[in-house]
Amino acid sequence: MDYLIGVDVGTTSTKAVLYDQQANVLQDFKQGYSLYRDASGMAEQNPDTLVEAVQSVIKQAAQAANLDQGKLLAVSFSSANQSLILLDDKHQPLTRALTWADTRARAVADQLKRTPAGKQLYASTGTPIHPMSPLTKLLWLKQAHPDLMARASYFADIKSYLFYKLFGVFRFDVSIASCTGMLNVTTGDWDERALALTGVQPEQLPEVVSGTTQEIGLLPDAASAMSIPAQTPFVYGAFDGALSNLGVGAIEKDTVAITIGTSAAVRVVTDHPVIDPKQRLFCYAVDNGLWVVGGPLNNGGDVFQWAVEHLVDAYELANDVIASVPAGAHGLLFHPFLGGERAPLWDANARGSFFGLSQLHTRADMLRAVMEGINMNIATVFTAVADLVGEPRTVTATGGFANSEVWRQMLADVLNCPVNIPNSFESGCLGAITMAMVSLGMVDDLSAVTKLVGEVKSYHPDLTSVATYQKYLPVFRQVEGLLSPAYSTIANLQED
Repeated sequence: MDYLIGVDVGTTSTKAVLYDQQANVLQDFKQGYSLYRDASGMAEQNPDTLVEAVQSVIKQAAQAANLDQGKLLAVSFSSANQSLILLDDKHQPLTRALTWADTRARAVADQLKRTPAGKQLYASTGTPIHPMSPLTKLLWLKQAHPDLMARASYFADIKSYLFYKLFGVFRFDVSIASCTGMLNVTTGDWDERALALTGVQPEQLPEVVSGTTQEIGLLPDAASAMSIPAQTPFVYGAFDGALSNLGVGAIEKDTVAITIGTSAAVRVVTDHPVIDPKQRLFCYAVDNGLWVVGGPLNNGGDVFQWAVEHLVDAYELANDVIASVPAGAHGLLFHPFLGGERAPLWDANARGSFFGLSQLHTRADMLRAVMEGINMNIATVFTAVADLVGEPRTVTATGGFANSEVWRQMLADVLNCPVNIPNSFESGCLGAITMAMVSLGMVDDLSAVTKLVGEVKSYHPDLTSVATYQKYLPVFRQVEGLLSPAYSTIANLQED
């Protein structure tokens, strides 16, 4: 038997899944690490700790394989996007990795967003102007830490740093590059306007390669740390959102993929760049010739976890309580912006709120309103995606929420659309090994993933609940618009 390893490098942990050559899951492995946060909005990782975690899970997967009788065909990567590491002239870190969740650039982003230059940058790069992007992080560093910027010779993300540590090459895939806010989504070249604004030169950035590009020839220390042959091909892959779409078979523009984990996202794949004139959505590359359009949401399962911890004492009980309350939570709405919000607001100052609360409402109503609010926020982004690329034929959803029967049905009811839940897990790792299979010539193109996904379970909208949500959704959006001007004021007060 021959093997493939898919690796998903995340914000707080790295996972590796061992597959056979037919993409059947054999075993999975996980190692966590710290995300350093403080009240300023800092959200950083230690890049060397992350590299060690990657090497550890690959070693565990390789040891689980029978490499005496078979061969490790390739290792391929899914990773979080929009991280930034400043490196010196020897490619050594001057900073920790600033993750996508770092919001210290919010004032810079707010200022840029209001200018014509901000609108032009969004139109050319497909990256919303928001503190998550490396573009705004660089602008913030220019203002707040000019000494660091002056010392920096190179600007990396976590994947380019990882491949440098493993192979001594400074490269990353076009998918990750397109999320920086500095790559022109139409030409595939670095955007001159973005580079001029940041003061970064093209030679200071990683070389951009296709996601199916292989690196062969591990550095001796890296090969030893992972206990694998040095000539094992490592495939760059793509960012986790793009590969999550790929890993559930959502590779056509009539198939929307929704992921609800700690955060959430709504995405669709197209064969050409699509820029939202209302600036609600991103447009990033999957690989050469494929783009993903959609919106990430900061607030998903983490908001539900907050509600469970403060309103009830167990997830299983929470789902039973929610199921006992009718759709609409007796006229109570919840806006789930506890961690600021990306799509559709792109406002790091956004805050959560209950609306319509009366003396008649109970904790059960509040708990259901929280879950409904998360789903209504997803529906807002879902509608924006449908407006831009057309009504979907199918919707596929994955993530930790899939363990909750009531949440699955609620999503179908709020979207008023059938929702398919795959039985498979770790869609990012499956997407990554599909790119490896293309790279190795095992399959012709990425559409082969549709045969690898496996069985799905479908949920159809309940017409009574749909009728209720169709009444509440416009109110949800109206209140969102009314509160938006006050978010920065309350955020500033909370910082005092």
